[in-house]
Amino acid sequence: MREAQGKVAPLEVVRERWRRSGARGGRWPSPTAASTSCTWGTSDYLEGAKAEADVLVVGVNGDASVRRLKGEGRPVMPAPERALLVAALRAVDHVVVFEEDDVGRLLLALRPDVHCKGTDYTPETVPERDVVRSYGGRVAIVGDPKDHDTRELLARIRG
Repeated sequence: MREAQGKVAPLEVVRERWRRSGARGGRWPSPTAASTSCTWGTSDYLEGAKAEADVLVVGVNGDASVRRLKGEGRPVMPAPERALLVAALRAVDHVVVFEEDDVGRLLLALRPDVHCKGTDYTPETVPERDVVRSYGGRVAIVGDPKDHDTRELLARIRG
């Protein structure tokens, strides 16, 4: 778990790590994970994002943001725990928790080469597409077909 903890850091720290890595010429995607739990779909999504990348930075929505986006009773798991679960995945290099409802500020601060979203989007429906294109980045759709989600998992658990 110590390795995963070292991957989770504030935006300023991740930005400095990126700058110092000298990987500027490398492909750097930035997927976001608003999900309130980690499912096999999360893993598949992040593996797909890593295929687009030399360095994978994942933005995880903070708790208040998830509540605003997903409704009361969410998240199921607090942001620090979600961030650690995401960071524990081998494909992930860095994790940033952000409090805004969208990832625009994070994208402008880090300027990833590729912004990855799941298969419930198309390149033209990604909300942040104009932000990404404004600095010359591109949008990629990655992961498995969206035939599962946290709502469905919670419904099954609650029976």
